Amino acid sequence: MSTNKSILWFRQDLRLRDNPSLSQACQSGEVIPVYIYDDKNPGPHAMGSASQWWLHHSLSSLNESLNNNLLVMKGDPLACLNAIIEETGASSVFWNRCYEPWQIQRDKQIKSKLTDNGLSVTSSNGALLWEPWKIMNQSGSPYKVFTPYYRKGCLNAPSPRSPIAAPKNPRWLEVEKLNQGIDSLKLLPDINWVEGMQKRWTPGEQGASDNLSKFLQGAVEEYKKSRDEPAQNGTSYLSPHLHFGEISPNQIWYAVLDKTSGSMDNKDVDCYLSELGWREFSHYLLYHFPSLPKENFNAKFNAYPWLGKNAHLKAWQKGQTGVPIVDAGMRELWQTGYMHNRVRMIVGSYLVKNLKTHWHHGEQWFWDCLLDADLAANSASWQWVAGSGADASPFFRIFNPVTQGERFDKQGEYVRQYCPEIAALPDKYIHQPWEAPADVLKEACIVLGKDYPEPLVDLKASRKQALEDYEAVKNAEREPS
Repeated sequence: MSTNKSILWFRQDLRLRDNPSLSQACQSGEVIPVYIYDDKNPGPHAMGSASQWWLHHSLSSLNESLNNNLLVMKGDPLACLNAIIEETGASSVFWNRCYEPWQIQRDKQIKSKLTDNGLSVTSSNGALLWEPWKIMNQSGSPYKVFTPYYRKGCLNAPSPRSPIAAPKNPRWLEVEKLNQGIDSLKLLPDINWVEGMQKRWTPGEQGASDNLSKFLQGAVEEYKKSRDEPAQNGTSYLSPHLHFGEISPNQIWYAVLDKTSGSMDNKDVDCYLSELGWREFSHYLLYHFPSLPKENFNAKFNAYPWLGKNAHLKAWQKGQTGVPIVDAGMRELWQTGYMHNRVRMIVGSYLVKNLKTHWHHGEQWFWDCLLDADLAANSASWQWVAGSGADASPFFRIFNPVTQGERFDKQGEYVRQYCPEIAALPDKYIHQPWEAPADVLKEACIVLGKDYPEPLVDLKASRKQALEDYEAVKNAEREPS
């Protein structure tokens, strides 16, 4: 008696719990679980170095959960899927949808080819709370401002589906002949620069579950306040797990709501859920406006005189700007593959406005260094801070990194952790060492320009210059179309 054989194509859904496509595949018979490292279609959006490190360990964790039955292949996904079909006689393919433009185009072509060949192909939503095409404004157009999108659109739409359990007693079908193995992907770096990541993170479904539990037991209860303090453990640290699909937003949404018996009246719960809403909004924007990673959402900013690659960009990347909160953030990124969200806004504003460097260069650096590098969030967030995006921070809102540091890192704990060369400075000067009197610097054994950099630019003068340059954008706005 023949048994139905189905292919489950894992992508950004590296988990067993709340995996709609996995559950559907298991109901149809034997399942061939496969991960295909696509080295043909991503183009400029090929995975960065930090993300590759995470993927290696996430796949290892997934493979263990699958009792070492994960088939790992590299190449053109259509060719890989056809090879599996030919080898096993599989009659159906399941996957959870991805929403990046190049993935949408690829998946449409694959689905068309497979169905033309008589295969059954089923895709599901395993990554978002609301499908992008289901949330529209009253005129039937996509929202461009977050608050009405989330408050009027999402929260008035049908509630996100409830999480589903992992399948019981799945029947895996091993395809040893085609298995190239995780190591064949060569995702780990040749030189060991990942020690900080290894200490801080545990990729995989269990690591995601552990981080969610810690968050629910503590930080969620003071989230609205503590989320802005980089020295505190005030956030969930779930963004890399979400990006790789080791946990679903649905699992997080309902776990957080359970803290208040389903009520969103709690200000901390509401604030955190709205952050999940921002993640949805980023994917929503990318879906409806696929040029977001390449082009200014607000075309008027094409007139802004941003600079290209320059020496200041290099100093920013290395955490050597002479502005402690900026340098601390950039060093945290390099050492841990992560940066606190408040600090992301500070370093972004400093690069784009004080250093006049195009947001593309910041986006590209984050893409390579962030463990949670996500095309939607990365593009939307950099355009937000640059003032060129949808519902963006007004360009004239230029973060002062000194006052930001003094407000959110009052005792300088965060700066001292990542900029130990100035740790001996008193709190009064920890965020602006250039203002410290000579005797204070001497007592702290600091020579500016030697032990720690002089500031690249004067904050007041560069702010003034940025606002003057903004006139080009305003003038472009007044020009007739």
